[in-house]
Amino acid sequence: MNRKTLVLPAVAGLLAPVLAACGGTDSGSKSSDAIVVGTTDQFTATKEAPAPVDPAYAYDVGTWNILRQTVQTLMTEPKGEGQVVPDAAESCSFTDSGSERYACKLRDGLEFANGDKVTAQDVKYSIERALRLHADSGVSALLNTIDTIETQGDREVIFHLKTPDATFPYKLSTPVAGIINPKDYAKDKLRDGFEVDGSGPYTFHADVKGNAIVSATFTKNPNYKGYVTVNNDKVVLRSFADADSMGAAIDKGDIDVMTRTMSPAQIQKLDAGSDQNVDLVDMPGLEIRYLAFNTNAPTVKTKAVRQAMAQLIDRGALVSKVYGSQAEPLYSLVPATITGHSNSFLNTYGNPSVAKAKSMLAKAGITTPVKLTLHYTTDHYGSATQQEFQVLQKQLNDSGLFQASIKGHPWTQFRPAEQKGQYDVYGMGWFPDFPDADNFLAPFLGKDNFLGSPYRNSSIERTLIPESRRESDRLNAAKTLTQIQDTVADDVPVLPLWQGKQYVAARDDITGTSYALNSSSTLQLWELGRGVSG
Repeated sequence: MNRKTLVLPAVAGLLAPVLAACGGTDSGSKSSDAIVVGTTDQFTATKEAPAPVDPAYAYDVGTWNILRQTVQTLMTEPKGEGQVVPDAAESCSFTDSGSERYACKLRDGLEFANGDKVTAQDVKYSIERALRLHADSGVSALLNTIDTIETQGDREVIFHLKTPDATFPYKLSTPVAGIINPKDYAKDKLRDGFEVDGSGPYTFHADVKGNAIVSATFTKNPNYKGYVTVNNDKVVLRSFADADSMGAAIDKGDIDVMTRTMSPAQIQKLDAGSDQNVDLVDMPGLEIRYLAFNTNAPTVKTKAVRQAMAQLIDRGALVSKVYGSQAEPLYSLVPATITGHSNSFLNTYGNPSVAKAKSMLAKAGITTPVKLTLHYTTDHYGSATQQEFQVLQKQLNDSGLFQASIKGHPWTQFRPAEQKGQYDVYGMGWFPDFPDADNFLAPFLGKDNFLGSPYRNSSIERTLIPESRRESDRLNAAKTLTQIQDTVADDVPVLPLWQGKQYVAARDDITGTSYALNSSSTLQLWELGRGVSG
């Protein structure tokens, strides 16, 4: 086993106007052999979520990884990180000094995979559709600073924003801003099932059994014109029930690549050199895990209960026992490598202390032990989640201040129940939509927040978030971003736990693995190629 460590620069603090694109569309691999990629992500259509891969609905890392290969956006994140660059656009920039008017010009000759012309009117249709449908996944909130969209001819589109938003170019790189063909996607209804059509690097076909994708085939789109270079002709994405079955498949040579989510034990084994035919690549990541609270629920409605939990949980011990070197303790929703990060929870609570937690509860008149249930998903964030919650349960119960139980649920049940407020305390993960502090704060704290949380703070919503978005130089937003993080640490609507690394394992004839994932955990299948084994 050869281990490769990809070192990327710290995320830049400047969101500068983007004026021009680069890159091309020539394929670097002439092999007709499909590269097979394994994942434990599950893609299921349910009564609650019948349209899991519609860009106007999808809002999790798995479905976004499908859409990013197939549905083109005006902007995209570049290879090796940095500021977003034009993809479907030829150029994009703010045309005013206040970051409220953003204009893009489409590349000449853009076509959907079926040969239909891509126009500025299609861009307008796609984004207005997502805003109109306002899906309960919460994804349309990414576009909520848009006031109106104007087109000029077939190639120019202008976004007029309600308020200044220096992060807007990044939002145009997300799948909810993907360009779709009005012939395929109705204006007033989500597209049920697993069909996806667009103008991205690949076309898509799903093998579906029992309302779930078993495998998905991505075939190079000959009509694609954009930023990325496609290094293969075909990739097959296979979904596995768990990390063990995925690992067995790569050992047998049934798959070429393993992505999320490998178990900590698998990573440790590969890192130790157990398989000379499989390379392990580790790279910086922005994945975070946290506890979330239904702040209207009787068990945790009193802020002191949430604060006591923040005072008791030992992140260092949690990470050491469950994830080892694969994660780091996190003391804010914003990862340590992002401009604007502040260790607000550490500054507020210091080291874990039973005495301090006991005092908090006593002053609030809370009878102990506090009885509550910690809910987690059994199949969405990896096999170590159960052990993680067992450690959290023990830490709380050993204090004598809590009587916590834990309960696991499959994601198809967990996510709808969480959104409906059926869990008082529950574990979630976050893979950023784009690498900026705003995207680790605003999605959890606004009116249409991702969690469906009842928590509100008018100062954050009406003053601090809008102020932070005025600054294109994100270093200038640091003071405001710190105020938001400090408020979250005091109110504890969410409780950050850890920040994780990213790993890809691949058989030794596969090339491009160092860039198969970017820091937002986006699969970049176009980077993969097939070389020579050994």
